[in-house]
Amino acid sequence: MTIIVPKRRDLLTGSLAAAAASAFGGLGAQAAGVDPSMTIVVPPEKIPWKPLYNFPPGMAEAAAMTGSISEPGQYYVLIRWHQGYMSAPHWYETDRMCVVLSGVWYVASGEDFAPDKTVPVPAGSYVRRVAKTPHYDGVIKSAPEPAVIAISGIGPIHYHLTDESKPGWREV
Repeated sequence: MTIIVPKRRDLLTGSLAAAAASAFGGLGAQAAGVDPSMTIVVPPEKIPWKPLYNFPPGMAEAAAMTGSISEPGQYYVLIRWHQGYMSAPHWYETDRMCVVLSGVWYVASGEDFAPDKTVPVPAGSYVRRVAKTPHYDGVIKSAPEPAVIAISGIGPIHYHLTDESKPGWREV
């Protein structure tokens, strides 16, 4: 007579599967749904887009999702840059962590505005803006779509232009 001893992994996997089947009555898992006091879902059409800073309409919008850039504490904001527009060189007091959600965001560092020297950053990329360092960004005119960027940091922040004699935006 041969005795087969199951491997530890097989025993554990079988035990977990049996426990799961027992817990769900053998019917499989059912979705718990969403309790809006625990999980807040904002569909795209309900995102609260507003003009970015005092820039002209149609150039760029922002949507504060959590917190506020003008209040102490963490904030999470979405920025949508339309084609043909960029910010002027500027800086902030604190680091900003950015993720490109869609489109291609064009970024550069430094005080001199040179849109032809920007680097294209595709969707899925991460960009960290280091505190008190000048930079600028936006979307070139020939891009096929706007870029949407998720930005998080610690507020309050203030938008400091490197050349206050010029507007905070540029058409490219």
